[in-house]
Amino acid sequence: MDRADVYHSHSGILSGTPVFTGTRVPVDSLVHHLRTGSTLDAFLDDFPGVSREQAEAFLALALNDALALVPQEAESVA
Repeated sequence: MDRADVYHSHSGILSGTPVFTGTRVPVDSLVHHLRTGSTLDAFLDDFPGVSREQAEAFLALALNDALALVPQEAESVA
């Protein structure tokens, strides 16, 4: 799934806060749900406008972005 199909930001929507595409649901609401112990299913129940595919793709993109940072940080520390 293309990043633009998962989330985007626009200055006219929630002051540019990244939201799931096609919704006004901030992507950080998914992170908040998971950090507080909620399940992905609970998040999807709370925000039915977000598809499971979008939520899972966002988590995969976030993980890939985080993992891409690790080698750069490791090199700068050495």
